[in-house]
Amino acid sequence: MASAEKEKRKYTTITIPTPLFESIKRSIEDTGFSSVSDYATYILRETTAELNSKRIGKNSEESAIAKKLRALGYM
Repeated sequence: MASAEKEKRKYTTITIPTPLFESIKRSIEDTGFSSVSDYATYILRETTAELNSKRIGKNSEESAIAKKLRALGYM
């Protein structure tokens, strides 16, 4: 059973400086975050989503520019 449970929950470890860990720990007191790990997961998900959104926006912008250049006969 432990093996099956391990397969469902795959995690890895990220190391951060101890002073940063302690600072985050103090900062999340009395919030909805139950641990520094929960907070880090939230921040990383939000940041990754933002970066992916910007990348998609950049690709859309480049596509629009390419369409305009094709329409003008430059491509």
